[in-house]
Amino acid sequence: MDQSLLFSVFILLGAAGLLVPFSKLTGLGPVIGYLTAGVLIGPSVFGFIGEPDTILHFSEFGVVMMLFLIGLELKPHELWAMRGKLIGLGGLQVGLTLAIITFGASLLGYPLPTALVIGMALALSSTAVALQIIQDRRIMTTSTGQSAFSILLFQDVIVIAMIAIIPLLAISNGIESHVISNDSHGSKINGPQGIWRAVAIIAVFTGMIIAGRILIKPMFRLIARSRVREMFTAFALFLVIGASLLMGWLGLSAALGAFIGGVVLADSDYRHQLERDIEPFKALLLGLFFISVGMSLDFQVIKAKPDLIIGGVLAMMIIKFMVLYGVASLFKLALPTRWLTSILLCQAGEFGFVLFQFARTEGLMDAGLVSQYSAIIAISMALTPLTLILHDKFIAPRLSSPKLKSEAPINQNHKVLILGFGRVGQVVGRLLHTQDIETTIIDNDGEHIELVKQFGHRVFYGDASDIDLLRMAGAADAEVIIIAIDDVDKSTEAARSIKEHFPQIKLVSRARNRSHVFDLMTIGVDYVERETVRGSLALGRNTLEMLGVSEAESKRLASDFLIYDYELLKDTWEHRHDIDTMIEKSISGNELIKQTLNADKARND
Repeated sequence: MDQSLLFSVFILLGAAGLLVPFSKLTGLGPVIGYLTAGVLIGPSVFGFIGEPDTILHFSEFGVVMMLFLIGLELKPHELWAMRGKLIGLGGLQVGLTLAIITFGASLLGYPLPTALVIGMALALSSTAVALQIIQDRRIMTTSTGQSAFSILLFQDVIVIAMIAIIPLLAISNGIESHVISNDSHGSKINGPQGIWRAVAIIAVFTGMIIAGRILIKPMFRLIARSRVREMFTAFALFLVIGASLLMGWLGLSAALGAFIGGVVLADSDYRHQLERDIEPFKALLLGLFFISVGMSLDFQVIKAKPDLIIGGVLAMMIIKFMVLYGVASLFKLALPTRWLTSILLCQAGEFGFVLFQFARTEGLMDAGLVSQYSAIIAISMALTPLTLILHDKFIAPRLSSPKLKSEAPINQNHKVLILGFGRVGQVVGRLLHTQDIETTIIDNDGEHIELVKQFGHRVFYGDASDIDLLRMAGAADAEVIIIAIDDVDKSTEAARSIKEHFPQIKLVSRARNRSHVFDLMTIGVDYVERETVRGSLALGRNTLEMLGVSEAESKRLASDFLIYDYELLKDTWEHRHDIDTMIEKSISGNELIKQTLNADKARND
């Protein structure tokens, strides 16, 4: 690997490791830390990384992966269910903001195509910044979180159309389109041209959808059966890169290919495991993108035209705040929700950088203009955590519902989670279903999931001891978690992790044997049941009846035996660290059970 690239990676990771935790601890948030790191190591300050190609490399990779993750969250039926807020809130916000800013840019003397690009770019909010804040504050299930997410979701979808419109704006302005005729490196496209290009685009999009429906599920089922977890990540990246290459062959954006690749995987039953597998480097990739944003800030440009840039930031944020507040009022959202949603989304977004780069490639904006408006976007993103601090201190206390956390959560999670849905978990789930208690299931058997899903269960594929997967499944909102995993080690590991991260939840578990019971009791599981003990007692009870014992007496013996045996279990557990004493207690306890049962029998006779 090239030494300069290794050095760049070293500097990027080192700066992030030093500044992001500090920014987080001081309450400014990780995004400010990433931006500050980028500013310091970029060409405007210390100049550790001064090559534009290096900046572009990390920036493009971050955007591509971000679009893939956004696509992974989008399901057609979820989009349909959110259509009211999605089209209403999102459509109105983007349309009104685009119209106002485009009109303002035209008054400043920009040609209409350039003004439209500026309007489109500044109409978008930062998905990365806003969602990071929403997740940090744990408000995704509140009215504020849902409203903000609907707007962001609409923006993330409409940006694809915006990217496609830019070449048409260039053509209308008398400029030959470079996006259609050249790839990002300026070389000729090897794909079809003319009418065959339109046919190829339709064929590729149709093929990707059909492949997602027919081929993806069997492939993931095969990978699940092999139990090689890293292959999920490898196969997902294979799809992303393949989709990006197809878009490049067609002369379209690689980011568009990544987005479609994510949407193709969104309906997969294995989506949650994919999210879990890529979560460790998801935040880092977005962080690298923000670092590249900080690196791209040209302080000479800001110094040269501070009135234009600072004035542009303030004007843009005020316009967006007023539009967002007006749209939220139109939809009759609560007063605290209007304020918070408007402040969360009044910055410009990361896709603005992408649109400006396309516009520069198309000849709609020169490098100086791109630098100026990129600075406006970056500064507005950096100001968002600061405006939220001001909101929390001065605005929220004056509202009728001052605390964001006091909003009623829109909780779609079930009260009960069942980890492992084999022979034990199924019986438990069926019993709970008779009382209209719905459950969420986590299981790692791909074929089994295909069957269980047909019965309408909410199913997550993956390792049930994985805390991040448990959070995705709604463990934080559950009241009871049932561990019905067959594997002793996995069962114990899951119980330990749940007690550590969700101590408030009642925990019920099956156990393989007495040793397993001891481990679970030590962890603090609320109720443990050995998986075979009641079935074994039923066999013994029927055997007694075959030998002449009455049905009533055999039932009494089995019931009393279970009670005394559980008491013996607790007694021997207290001596689990002394094997000799435990064996002695077990022998004497079994003898005592025998004597007690016989004494009870004599009294009944």
